[in-house]
Amino acid sequence: MTEPSFELDDQDRALLRALREDATLGTGELGRRLGLSQPAAWRRVKRLTEAGVLSGRRLVLDREALGFGVTVFLGVKLATKGRVSLDEFERAASAIPEVQTVEHVLGLYDYRLRVVARDLADFERVLRRRIMTLPGVGNVEANVLLSEERLPGPI
Repeated sequence: MTEPSFELDDQDRALLRALREDATLGTGELGRRLGLSQPAAWRRVKRLTEAGVLSGRRLVLDREALGFGVTVFLGVKLATKGRVSLDEFERAASAIPEVQTVEHVLGLYDYRLRVVARDLADFERVLRRRIMTLPGVGNVEANVLLSEERLPGPI
């Protein structure tokens, strides 16, 4: 495992943990939580952003509350890698609104897609009409998500 090129101190790690829990925290609140002044917290956030450690903030939507009760992970093996460019497949897959992530992976499949749907019938429609018609698609394996637990990560 390679060492990060950017050195984090304990305050940086505490700041990242706080932002991981609530990315909407302002630098004033971050400073209060970490025992720093608002300007010191702002400088740390700026330094971490400029170093690429922080890149954007995300809003987590409750898919079920929005009517998307099914999440499926698809393993996709391309049938003809030589005739279809990976970029072409990635662009086409990313254009499907129900496809949440497109991951190029090493292993049995070439890609792993995270797909959301309203229910299994909706997923079948997305699979048949959109995913199976993507350029170069060969074998597809579906795994329906039963439950998900988020782990805090290494920080």
